Amino acid sequence: MRNQVPLDISVIPLRPAPARRAVAPPAPAPVPAAPAPKEPLWRDLVGDVLRRERLAQERTLKDVADTARISMPYLSEVERGRKEASSEVLAAAAQALGLGLGDLLTRAQGELVRLTSRRAPAGRSTPRASYDGLCLAA
Repeated sequence: MRNQVPLDISVIPLRPAPARRAVAPPAPAPVPAAPAPKEPLWRDLVGDVLRRERLAQERTLKDVADTARISMPYLSEVERGRKEASSEVLAAAAQALGLGLGDLLTRAQGELVRLTSRRAPAGRSTPRASYDGLCLAA
């Protein structure tokens, strides 16, 4: 014979079903405060100065790299701020552009001052002393 299961059998769960709650609309996400701008990296500043000067002279990357005796891919990475160039490489690139190393670094320092003076930190009440020198430390 065939076992027939009556249609009125109910399933008994092992765990009670969670109580249904009314779903409230999600609270609006808080608007995050704008992140503090990052300090510019020295390699980015120097690379920007090199690229601007090269383009102002309407010279190609290959021309400047050959004159400076630097590989073209390496000079490209220095200009884009991807590589931290040694002082010898920077001096060679600057000289190839008709600049001295001091000229290159002075321009980069001027750019650093220009970028960082735009966003003086809030809450700093003491005036900053003006400094027009260049100080590099390793």
